[in-house]
Amino acid sequence: WGIWSQMLLPVEKQIFYAVLGFSWTVYLWEAYLSYRQRRIYRSTTHVPQELGKIMDSETFEKSRLYQLDKSNFSFWSGLYSETEGTLILLLGGIPFLWAIAGTLTARFGFSSEYEITQSLVFLTLATLFSALTGLPWSLYNTFVIEEKHGFNQQVLVTIYADYIAPLFDKFTPLPDGELKTDIEAMAKSISFPLTKVYVVEGSKRSSHSNAYFYGFFKNKRIVLFDTLLEDYSPLNKTGEPQPEQPESDETPIESKAKPKKQGCNNPEILAVLGHELGHWKLGHTVKNIVISQMNSFLCFSLFAVLIGRKELFVAFGFNDSQPTLIGLMIIFQFIFSPYNELLSFCLTVLSRRFEFQADAFARSMGKASELYSALIKLNKDNLGFPVADWLFSMWHYSHPPLLERLRALGNIKQD
Repeated sequence: WGIWSQMLLPVEKQIFYAVLGFSWTVYLWEAYLSYRQRRIYRSTTHVPQELGKIMDSETFEKSRLYQLDKSNFSFWSGLYSETEGTLILLLGGIPFLWAIAGTLTARFGFSSEYEITQSLVFLTLATLFSALTGLPWSLYNTFVIEEKHGFNQQVLVTIYADYIAPLFDKFTPLPDGELKTDIEAMAKSISFPLTKVYVVEGSKRSSHSNAYFYGFFKNKRIVLFDTLLEDYSPLNKTGEPQPEQPESDETPIESKAKPKKQGCNNPEILAVLGHELGHWKLGHTVKNIVISQMNSFLCFSLFAVLIGRKELFVAFGFNDSQPTLIGLMIIFQFIFSPYNELLSFCLTVLSRRFEFQADAFARSMGKASELYSALIKLNKDNLGFPVADWLFSMWHYSHPPLLERLRALGNIKQD
């Protein structure tokens, strides 16, 4: 036993290499799943028989190429991210950055006792580093991949549109009319406390479609992206009038199809909202909040137990100090990573279950046919690929693949 105990690594080294090993195990698992899905993108070159009459070959091919480009990009960006993280751990990047933060705060007269100040400087430096190393990938994704496939509507200043641009979005009340009246009537029929319906100009940033509701208690509001509404989408506007064509005795060429429209018609919009309201009516939002709160309570309880363990800090290069911020990072990002992966998978499974239930709720409102066609249109508009590897979708998709949702709706779909 004495010989074996000498051969074993110190506990802090065991912790370090266990964290590193698990990180690469997760990365290789994710890479394998992505490889399986890329095979689907490469091999599925024809529209599935179930979609043959409702999805044209051109849209299917655009979707296939878009998802293939995204998957290839994800592989290289993921490999870079994992390699960068490994080097930071092996080379002691975290304690090095903490030391720099301490040096900077000391120059302004703050000693090491001012841990909060040093923590704020550390966070600032870490954020700047992350932004700088991630910028080339973000630029390539937005201005090469998204631009290539017609989704990018940005200029350079809004490169982080997912975080900044929503602050500048223009929310316009949905004008009085049939659609607004029908939305209010549907909300009233299920006792949804609707107070406002807005249209947001999401098309300024992206041509992806979306709809959501927000608000507390008796003050709920529905937001519709202009790209979701067939009558509002800028991509459907004809722009300048076309010159009149000279009369001709020749028969019009049938192959000149009408331009494809983006978004959904009014009945389909109501079906989409029926799905979203189903999440509210079935308590999905409340259930997610409860799960989140329970998870937070569990994690912080475990954090309180582990924060005093010196070996956790020593494992990541902090031999002489145990900063609270570093403890948060080590425990939540590294020590909890197996638990986080398991929880993420369970929440993905639960989310797919909620999506099927919300679809069924819309169907119970008599909107199966409209939701059926709306899902297909939204899939086309967002260039979603309707075919997925079962293992990839099981692990990653918080929403069921299109074909699975259509099959569920189609079982008792109204004609």
